[in-house]
Amino acid sequence: MSDVGDWYRSVPRFTRMWFTGTVVLSLLGRFGLLNPLNLILLYPQIKQFQIWRFVTCVLYYPLTPQTGFHYLINLYFLYNYSRRLETGHFLGKPADYAFLLMFNWICCVIIGLVAEMPILMDPMVLSVLYIWCQLNKEVIVNFWFGTSFKAIYLPWVLLGFNLVMSGGGVMELIGILIGHLYFFLAFKYPQELGGPSLLATPGFLKNFFPDEIERTVHGFGQVPERAPGVPGRRGFGHNWGQGNVLGGN
Repeated sequence: MSDVGDWYRSVPRFTRMWFTGTVVLSLLGRFGLLNPLNLILLYPQIKQFQIWRFVTCVLYYPLTPQTGFHYLINLYFLYNYSRRLETGHFLGKPADYAFLLMFNWICCVIIGLVAEMPILMDPMVLSVLYIWCQLNKEVIVNFWFGTSFKAIYLPWVLLGFNLVMSGGGVMELIGILIGHLYFFLAFKYPQELGGPSLLATPGFLKNFFPDEIERTVHGFGQVPERAPGVPGRRGFGHNWGQGNVLGGN
C-alpha cells in the first residue's frame, strides 16, 4: 500500500486530479452509489441548471463487462499522455497545462451538446494524446504486427485501425480535431506561421498556478523518458491498437 501511495503522490497534479475524478465517478456509477443519468451530458437537464454535468460528462465512463477493457485503456492513455505533457513540455508551467485541459474540455462539451453526445471521455483523452504526438513528431512508436512509424501518425493510425476493424472512429476524429485546434492556435500559428498569439493562458490561472521557475530550469534539456507500450482498445466500437516510444532514455 505504501508503494501505491508513493506512486499516486508522484503523479503530477492535474493528471492526478483528472485520473482520480474519472476513477471515482465511474466506480460510483458502476455500483449504483450515483445515478449515471445524473452524470452524462443531457441538454434538457442542462437547461435546469444541472451544470455539474459539464464536468462529469468528461470524467464518467459506463462500466459494464463489455466496456470494462475499453475503460482501462482509456485510463492508460489518460495517465500516460497527460503525465508526459505535464512533466515534459509543460514542466514548471502548471497554469498553461491547466488552460490546455480547460480549452479541450470546453470544446468537448460544445461538440457534445451540438452532436448530442452524452459521454465525452474518449475525445478528451485522445485530444491530449494528439497534442503529445504533435510535440514529439519524430519519436518512433511501434504498432501492432511489428509496424513502426513516427508519433505524428499515431492518432491517424488509431483512427484508421478502428474504422477498418469496427466501423467506428467518430470519437477519435473529434478528439483529433480538438487537439489540432489547440495545437494550431497555441503553437503552429504564432510560432511557425508568424501570426499573433490567439490562445494565451488567462492571468487568473497564472495567479492560481504560478510558474515554477526552479523546476523549469532543472528540467530543461532532459531527454524525454522512455514510454511504455500503448495497448489496444476495445468496447463501444473502439480498438486502438498498440504503440510505444522507442527513443529516449
